Amino acid sequence: MLASPLFVPPRPESPEHAPRGREFLRLVRTNALKMWPRAAYEEEDAVQGFFGLSWTLLNNPDAIHRVLVENSGNYRRTAASIRILRPIVGDGLLLSEGEAWKHQRRTIAPALAPRVIPILARHIAGAAREAVESLKAAGDTPLPLLFAMQHLALEIAGRSMFSQEMGAFGAEMRALITEFGMRHAGARLLDMVLPLSLPSPRDFARRRFRARWMALIDRIIATRLKAPEAEQPRDLFDFLRAARDPETGAAFSPGQLRDQVATMIVAGHETTATALFWSLYLLASVGAEQERVAEEVRGVDLGPDAAAAALARLTHTRAVVSEALRLYPPAFTLVREALGPDRAGDTAIRRRSVVMISPWVLHRHHRLWREPDAFDPSRFLPDAPPPPRFAYMPFGAGPRVCVGAQFALAEATIVLATLIQAFEVELGDPTPVVPFAVVTLQPSHPANFRLRPRPQPPVEAPAAPVLAEPAPTRG
Repeated sequence: MLASPLFVPPRPESPEHAPRGREFLRLVRTNALKMWPRAAYEEEDAVQGFFGLSWTLLNNPDAIHRVLVENSGNYRRTAASIRILRPIVGDGLLLSEGEAWKHQRRTIAPALAPRVIPILARHIAGAAREAVESLKAAGDTPLPLLFAMQHLALEIAGRSMFSQEMGAFGAEMRALITEFGMRHAGARLLDMVLPLSLPSPRDFARRRFRARWMALIDRIIATRLKAPEAEQPRDLFDFLRAARDPETGAAFSPGQLRDQVATMIVAGHETTATALFWSLYLLASVGAEQERVAEEVRGVDLGPDAAAAALARLTHTRAVVSEALRLYPPAFTLVREALGPDRAGDTAIRRRSVVMISPWVLHRHHRLWREPDAFDPSRFLPDAPPPPRFAYMPFGAGPRVCVGAQFALAEATIVLATLIQAFEVELGDPTPVVPFAVVTLQPSHPANFRLRPRPQPPVEAPAAPVLAEPAPTRG
């Protein structure tokens, strides 16, 4: 008997030829996934000119290793990336360079080490259980799960960072993040061609946004500082306040602490929310895979005291998350500017040219993956061969790999397991869900889902506590 064909979710149509000029600018603002032609998914690199600039898309894993690891000091973020992202993440780890980045990385890394995951898992599991009860209250009404996942991920971010619910700040925070995405995140021509020292016309509005956004972060921190001190760390804020650079002994200043908090909240909750949405969409589309996850989590204790120990048992759930991150990487492209000439694999890189590494393209490249557009979680099961080095990188790669990757994977796995344990998830909207990308990769519309409660068997006793499982191979 022939095996059933794999589910191939809809995706934007790729153009025959690379867009140029005004069309390129339009796609950057509306859906950057359409700027890569069909050949990009077959070739090792593509070089294109744009208003006097040169940019190169790299798909060769060895060339990517050269840029992100072997000669990473020759590449920096572009002025456009910095001017667009700085208003919402400040000068935290995401945008810092050189010695400032090294100091921040050394200081932050222990706060997100695997030993911290059991503490954070309590916050994840508690918020996930409350979300289940809230979703049950909606009955059989079709629900836009994107909004529900954004709310849940923001709640988890607030509890993991501050040990406090986000009821007092969540609505204002979501409104500002939405405003940023709609009004300030899209790149324009002047954003791309002007040096960072010369503000573009849109930078003035971004500065006003930054003042309001950072004032909100300051208010949240001030509220947290009023809480009684604890003997043991309760959350990321405790770890960050106590963190010291192991080489210099320096702690974060109040301004640096604020920027790290802003970076973690934005980068963490927005990307996790979309990863959860796509995981639920894929499981709702493929009933057999949803039943495999349901069987895995049946009777497993996913409460706050047991969630960390349960992670080691959630191999298929984690594989679904990993495959969703392959098909729908939230950070769909990495953009770097070459400080000097270089050679990445067989590709010559000119000084000041722009190098693009797109996980969206890389994860669907025909030379690197079997049936690259199909949903197949078995790629990430423990007995499967690992992906080629630098072919799978939802969290980046090299020295600047996402410091919160372990936390993000643990969060998405625990939440997905909790939701599938509680509900049968069905699509409630026949309209195809197509991804689009501006700053992060999002669904084309907030599709409705139906959630039907599952019968609940007795809960099994938890296994011995373990640290979080390592994230999938990222090189």
